[in-house]
Amino acid sequence: MADQEPVFQIQRVYLKEASMEQPKSPAILLEQEQPAVDIQLAVEATPAAEGVFEVCVTATVHTKIKDKTVFLVEVKQAGIFEIRNLPQEQLGQIMGIACPQIVYPYLRGNVADMIQRGGFPPVHLSEINFQAMYEQQQAQASGAPSGSLPQ
Repeated sequence: MADQEPVFQIQRVYLKEASMEQPKSPAILLEQEQPAVDIQLAVEATPAAEGVFEVCVTATVHTKIKDKTVFLVEVKQAGIFEIRNLPQEQLGQIMGIACPQIVYPYLRGNVADMIQRGGFPPVHLSEINFQAMYEQQQAQASGAPSGSLPQ
């Protein structure tokens, strides 16, 4: 029966992908206007092996002044998790809520660091309620009405 015990272990957390573009530099850096900042987040989970999953949280930070891009940053932070002997409905919750909560602080640090190294004040991503995000995605997937607009 010991083989049937639930298992949830972090194998590794790593930076999977990072990019920064400043297509209008240096001219855009001379602008005095405050840029508009658009931040998008996404979570994806994929099987890596039997009972092992990769969970990635991606942040895209796009700043613009009028219609000109100041900078565009995309960072994909990933974790490898061993998850075994859980009911299917719990597996989705673990990969959609618990795993992103573990990976997200690393993502926040990498985004802020990359933007600062690019010569800008760091953009600090706010805390995310991954449970609410997961529940909203589940409601949209099932066709149930939700309290927000689809993205």
